[in-house]
Amino acid sequence: MAGALEGIRVLEFSEIIAAPLAGMMLADMGAEVIKVEPPWGESWRLNLQFVPLESRGFIAVNRGKRSLPLDLTKPEARAIAHQLARDVDVVLVNYRPDVPVRLGIDYETLSAINPRLVYGEATAFGKRGPHAERPGYDIIAQAVSGLMTNDQKFVDGVPSLYQATPFVDFFTGSTLASGVIAALLAREHTGQGQKVETSLLVNALALQGLRSIWIEAIDAERQADFVSDVRRMREQRRPIGEAVDRYNAFQGRRAGNQRYYYRTYATADGAIAVGCLSQPLRQRLLQVLGIEGDGSLPNTGPTDADQGRMAEAAKVIAEKTTAEWVAAFDAAKVPAGPLQFAEELWEDPQVMANDMAVEVEHALIGKVRMASSFTRMSETQADLRVASPPLGEHVSEILGELGYSVSHIEALRRGGVTV
Repeated sequence: MAGALEGIRVLEFSEIIAAPLAGMMLADMGAEVIKVEPPWGESWRLNLQFVPLESRGFIAVNRGKRSLPLDLTKPEARAIAHQLARDVDVVLVNYRPDVPVRLGIDYETLSAINPRLVYGEATAFGKRGPHAERPGYDIIAQAVSGLMTNDQKFVDGVPSLYQATPFVDFFTGSTLASGVIAALLAREHTGQGQKVETSLLVNALALQGLRSIWIEAIDAERQADFVSDVRRMREQRRPIGEAVDRYNAFQGRRAGNQRYYYRTYATADGAIAVGCLSQPLRQRLLQVLGIEGDGSLPNTGPTDADQGRMAEAAKVIAEKTTAEWVAAFDAAKVPAGPLQFAEELWEDPQVMANDMAVEVEHALIGKVRMASSFTRMSETQADLRVASPPLGEHVSEILGELGYSVSHIEALRRGGVTV
């Protein structure tokens, strides 16, 4: 079946996760995506290779694309990129802001070639400001945005990763894809292309929900006092743990505190997570566990009663198996789920029933099973069959489509322009 974006052509200059994920999402919806990377392979290919130039990380975010390695420091490679840009709908980029300019693939250059172009760009910190030119990765965005200080995990005395899975990268890629689709829709009305920008930093801020909101009537004075205290601690070279303690006091919480109704518990044979964010749900949770209480919460934050309920719940839940608790919570309509490992899900009946896994064919390594596209469409769901491309798999095909002869392509290979 043809996808919703059939006929849309995408030229992707990218590496690692954010823009590659955006490109894969567009490919999953039926777009044709040409991935341009250096002739030696982008860095994510080279990270923990299990065969030469192939890694799990690369395969995970490059499904359904065609591979065109180009050394964009060479004029011949830039000429190919500019020729492709004339006839594509979308360009995706995620380099430092200075790199596209240096390589001749910046918005100003490519939009002059193709005014209808939708140019999607993801950077670490945004295109303007004192840190615009700094490189950045998920871990740096977690640190700079405050995500790390929201957690209570410490390694060698400093806050550690909030989450090892690079979820800021993934959220940024999803944001970039949605922005590009919106710009394509706008182009249908105006005929004009445009640039779509996002960054790791803004997505890391947005992910924090309650913490990313400032309310003048509540926060103006108290946040100013907190920030002043933290800056003074830095000037005095105090340990970071003291600043985190001050933050916990500012937030009105205890370090390591969890709510009895929103946490994981050990069972007799594993663990289970419960999440009850309304009073009726909390009341049903307590009823199932045989603990007194109506599920109401004080306005002052966690209390000793919360801690007591958590200890009592832990004791009760440890007495039965995960399956027994899942059945009991399901019967009472209490939101809960068993703790599992990702590797268990490939044969999970829920995953299979909803087509959340897809099996695709990789040209070098054979069958690959992976998470399917993020959305499902009743009328235009694209058929996912192709895994990520081996490096240079489509060089002859793509350059042939541009009118390059076999001898010319071989000359470009000998010159190091491509592989």
